[in-house]
Amino acid sequence: MTRCRWVVVALLFLATTINYIDRAVLGVLKPLLEEELGWTQVDYGWIVTAFQITYALGYISAGRLFDTIGVRVGYFLSVSLWSLAAMAHAAVRSVWGFSLARAGLGLAEGGNFPAAIKAVTEWFPKEERAFATGVFNAGSNVGAVACPLVVPWLANRWGWQAAFVATGSIGFAWVLLWVILYRQPEEHPWVSAEELAHIRKDPPDPPAKIPWLLLLGYRQTWAFVVGMAASAPVWWFYIYWIPDFLNKQYHVTLTQSSGPLIAIFLIADGGGIAGGWLSSRLIRQGWSVNAARKTALLACALCVVPVFLTPLAGDLWLSVALVALAASAHCGFAANLFTLVSDTIPRKAVSSVVGIGGMAGAVAGMFSAQLIGRVLHYTHNSYIVPFALASAIYLLAVAVIHALVPKLEQMEL
Repeated sequence: MTRCRWVVVALLFLATTINYIDRAVLGVLKPLLEEELGWTQVDYGWIVTAFQITYALGYISAGRLFDTIGVRVGYFLSVSLWSLAAMAHAAVRSVWGFSLARAGLGLAEGGNFPAAIKAVTEWFPKEERAFATGVFNAGSNVGAVACPLVVPWLANRWGWQAAFVATGSIGFAWVLLWVILYRQPEEHPWVSAEELAHIRKDPPDPPAKIPWLLLLGYRQTWAFVVGMAASAPVWWFYIYWIPDFLNKQYHVTLTQSSGPLIAIFLIADGGGIAGGWLSSRLIRQGWSVNAARKTALLACALCVVPVFLTPLAGDLWLSVALVALAASAHCGFAANLFTLVSDTIPRKAVSSVVGIGGMAGAVAGMFSAQLIGRVLHYTHNSYIVPFALASAIYLLAVAVIHALVPKLEQMEL
């Protein structure tokens, strides 16, 4: 059997890595930009909110669009546009200018996960999807690791504008690889008959087109929406505010932040793969899909709980360890949450449902950015409330998901 499907996962991994590098540059540079441009926490909250608003729109519109035009064209457009938007940050100076650049970035980056999840659904049988999702989603942590490793060096050597230009330009190299390498399984010259049979081993989905609004009437859609609305804002918090937390709590400078941030996201990388591996392994051992996915979700939710101690730790590396554990658990949670869509939704509607859930996560992230900015402003940079909320929300999400889909049954149209 050929292994072309893992080449596809490698492409998805690279795209997700670039996606997170481009969005994380702002968080890494926040202390420098705050000092140079005179931002307040409320100003920064508005810049983050601008990204979240358009990210929500991009997520839901891309999800529906990719179900129509396909992954190959959709991903090409998405990565090309977000690379241009990332580079545009170098040309602005004001809060409004950064807000507009972030809005463009969010609109285009909203296409990443609908495209990637649809590609996994088209290229993998159910038993392998959680692991494949965990592997490509690990790119989010590799991007978050690469960003503090490279961006401070770029900013110190050539200025913060160069950091935006250099990181934004990487996406165009990926676009070239994508055009050359990606096809549907049935059309790909590298796929053997054995691998194609393995990919298509699950029963086929109904061919009928599914109206978008119809999807809102199903509990399977709302289970994913709840999971995304609960977990996505916490990840945004780690990306956008952890560098600032380290700076305010432990006086960690831009160059000194590289080590702690790399540690957090490297550990998180392993958590995403481990979370996807856990449920896939349980299924191969005879567990039902329902039991395997929810056991993995619950295990990840429990590992997040200790993060509430982070602002009380009093030691830099203890705080880093607590955040790293929670971030790795989030990634394992996300791998299984995204796989719930491919477990319960027909292939024709996967991108649409991922888009709906992604929009919910981005809208929740928009409100959380405003909340966090104001809490930090009025409590003089106390991070107790944000970390307390992050510690409890996953367990609540698991309970609601189970109530909505107690047997993880397939959507019946």
